[in-house]
Amino acid sequence: MGQKANPIGNRLGIIRGWDSNWYGSKKDYASKLIEDHKIRTYLSARINKGGIAKIVIERTLGKLIITIHTSKPGIIIGKGGNEVDRIKEELKKLTGKDDVQINILEIRRPELDATIVGDTIARQIENRINFKRATKMAIASTLRMGAEGIKVKLSGRLGGSEIARSEEFKQGRTPLHTFRMDIDYANVFAQTVYGKIGIKVWICKGEVLGKRELNPNFVGGKNDMSDRRDRTGGEERRPGGDRRDDRRGGGGRGGERRN
Repeated sequence: MGQKANPIGNRLGIIRGWDSNWYGSKKDYASKLIEDHKIRTYLSARINKGGIAKIVIERTLGKLIITIHTSKPGIIIGKGGNEVDRIKEELKKLTGKDDVQINILEIRRPELDATIVGDTIARQIENRINFKRATKMAIASTLRMGAEGIKVKLSGRLGGSEIARSEEFKQGRTPLHTFRMDIDYANVFAQTVYGKIGIKVWICKGEVLGKRELNPNFVGGKNDMSDRRDRTGGEERRPGGDRRDDRRGGGGRGGERRN
């Protein structure tokens, strides 16, 4: 199941929160959902080079709050806040609402965000950089920032070849079936002259053992090590104890056998 379903949707309500927070009745649910899609599509096209990771939409009585998670807040804010004011006015026209509020949250470690990592690889492929080199550089920078594992899958006419194929690059561990594993996932595209290339990115940020804040605007990056370490010893423990040393009589290959 972990290989088939979206890793983010799989973890909703467990360690992940929803990117849209509002209540909709049977009458207006569909219109609100379509409006959310329009807002996200518009902002992604409008702020093309803004390093957007995700857009969180909240609705209260007559008020629309949009929170943009980005690695480049300066591009979105603009000089003296002019750009964000312009975007706000454009969103008012798009949604037909008078009260629109835009919040911008900076992502401190963009190397640990799957959307930004996938977007970086896509931009490099569009600029004719070799896809293997671009992917390996992204994997190295993600692991350097403390991720436990990363998996990248590219599909399409890689390197301009006649026949489309898929290639997968993997380092570390990405256990998709374990729901307490904080796995970020993104699916982005690179539009090249010889066709569209799909890029899927899975990033494992570690295990969440304590209660997790489900607010989508909670910026934690990699989980606090205090959640995963033993209070007294300071070392990370596996649930139920680590019994790896008990195999084959507790020793290595050269150890004595038990009778």
